[in-house]
Amino acid sequence: MTKILSILGSTGSIGRQTLDVVRHLPVEVAALTAGTNAERMAEQVREFRPRLVSMATEAAAKELRALLPDPKPEILWGEAGLLAAASIDEADTVVTAVVGMVGLRPTLAALERGKRIGLANKETMVCAGELVMQTARVHGAEIIPVDSEHSAIFQCLMGSRGREEIKRLLLTCSGGPFFGKTREELAQVTRDDALRHPNWKMGEKITIDCATLMNKGLEVIEAMRLYELPPEQVDVVIHRQSIVHSLVEFVDGAMLAQLGVPDMRIPIQLALTYPNRTENPAPGLDLLSCPPLTFAAPDPETFPCFAIARAVAKMGGSACAVMNGANEVAVAKFLRREIGFYDISDLVQKALDTVPFVENPSLDEILEADRLARSAVIQ
Repeated sequence: MTKILSILGSTGSIGRQTLDVVRHLPVEVAALTAGTNAERMAEQVREFRPRLVSMATEAAAKELRALLPDPKPEILWGEAGLLAAASIDEADTVVTAVVGMVGLRPTLAALERGKRIGLANKETMVCAGELVMQTARVHGAEIIPVDSEHSAIFQCLMGSRGREEIKRLLLTCSGGPFFGKTREELAQVTRDDALRHPNWKMGEKITIDCATLMNKGLEVIEAMRLYELPPEQVDVVIHRQSIVHSLVEFVDGAMLAQLGVPDMRIPIQLALTYPNRTENPAPGLDLLSCPPLTFAAPDPETFPCFAIARAVAKMGGSACAVMNGANEVAVAKFLRREIGFYDISDLVQKALDTVPFVENPSLDEILEADRLARSAVIQ
């Protein structure tokens, strides 16, 4: 069980919910990192008293320093600050709640020091999952998933004797705000339409990924890496109620599912307390009042990002980093209202068609594939 914690991305949705969980646990906070929200970070520092704090930019770090009274924690900025927070000696667990490829190097740094990772940064596993898992094995580090779907799989596999017993993993998907819509209807949707997720309150980037179903495609690849299974053994079902968080089907026909209210504090806390369970601030699930549970197949024609991700899952190699990098830039463009909804998938496909493929990429080749993909979309 976690005793001292470092949180990368503490002012975001997952980071704030992690701190809410910490309020109910005997856990100290050694380090916090954030983007540019200095005021929120200052509030967190005053409450949790971390030894080290890092902001994304030098300007944000200066703003934070001005907001804090003496004595101040050590205040850093940029990638150097992220790496320092990830590898700080006092912390035994690091929650990686940053969004995007920025989480890769800090995750590897924490694993190299044998720390437990509460993994909420799926892009790390998508782009370099094999390298991440190998690093964890070499250094005896644990990776406990925080994503609700992968936490559900993790819990369903607790009683499994080995991967040979698994027939397939079934990741559930809410379907996002556009479930049941046609391509014609989606051609004109706006940023605000896409940000209206029916069940979860999340950051903007992941909410758009849910609208395009790219998020579920990323999670398919993440599941392949975490549980070392081929793409043929990872499926997706639309489950609008977000009560069943995922399922495992075993070779004997038995199927196990993890159910709960759609509240991220449940998987976050398990990542901190595993192998123990403790009281959680999230509400419990009342089976007598929850709605009927329904399941449907995803629509890859209406949601081409999902189809692209399934194809990339089979390709592997540097294609995963290319897809992820291109998607990050395309989603940012959509959020700035520079492109339309279907331009996201078109730009991702353009990058995949443009950037050279490397079958077994090194870390440097993964980072270069990411750079080239972003450049292809920016142009």
